[in-house]
Amino acid sequence: MDVKVDFDRCEANGVCVGIAPDVFELNDDDELIVTHPVPEGREEDVRRAVAQCPRAALSEA
Repeated sequence: MDVKVDFDRCEANGVCVGIAPDVFELNDDDELIVTHPVPEGREEDVRRAVAQCPRAALSEA
């Protein structure tokens, strides 16, 4: 599984980070960093993060 980020939509509000902090991270400039590929066993949390993104900036790739 992989995650695609639409950086034009992403506001770096951190909902995804709260759900899967081992996959999503905000750097010091509030830019989203995503672990690629998603670690095995973390797919459900990542799908939940994608679904709960308030700006719909995340999608499964």
